[in-house]
Amino acid sequence: MTIPLLIKDPYNIVITGVGGQGNVMASRVLANMLVRMGFKVTIGETFGMSQRGGSVMSHLRVSATTVWSPQIPKRGADLVVAIEPVEALRVLADYGNPAVKVLVNLRPIYPVGVITGESDYPGPEKIREAVQSLSAKACFLDATAEAVNLGNPILGNIIMIGAVGGLGVLPVNRKVFETVIREGMQASRVEANLRAFEIGAAAVAGNC
Repeated sequence: MTIPLLIKDPYNIVITGVGGQGNVMASRVLANMLVRMGFKVTIGETFGMSQRGGSVMSHLRVSATTVWSPQIPKRGADLVVAIEPVEALRVLADYGNPAVKVLVNLRPIYPVGVITGESDYPGPEKIREAVQSLSAKACFLDATAEAVNLGNPILGNIIMIGAVGGLGVLPVNRKVFETVIREGMQASRVEANLRAFEIGAAAVAGNC
């Protein structure tokens, strides 16, 4: 099997969100797709204080030849996939650099402090401006709204993986996604996931 070329090796991906958004599943699906393409992938994960509602971050390090340590070095991300917008800022503060690309789901999940009025949550324009200032390229989409239209908000995570495919920075596509998803998921859920992937890919293809 001929392994496709990477833009750089290792290629470092951070997938971030909060508990309950399917962050871990998204990282597993993307990793399985890349392994199918012949790459070596290591995953490292960190969880916030609360599994549901706390920060969740997955590091994926992708290489054609080498198994790397699971922890991405500071300032070392090549791609950040943020299922929650403020989590994008948290990750960029540590792992951003002038060349990093970012995909952001714009639907916020407010922490308890914001709900109780003890802290503030930045508005969407401030988040856009901050992400754009900290990255080489930033793409914004409302994956959650699209997922709700499909009948299941959790499909926002798969829409974001579709966006990774549409961005063109990794050699992954619908075909390999379908192979992975059919092997690891109940048949009744496959079509919705395929549609979610297609929506994400179309949202960024040619627009970012």
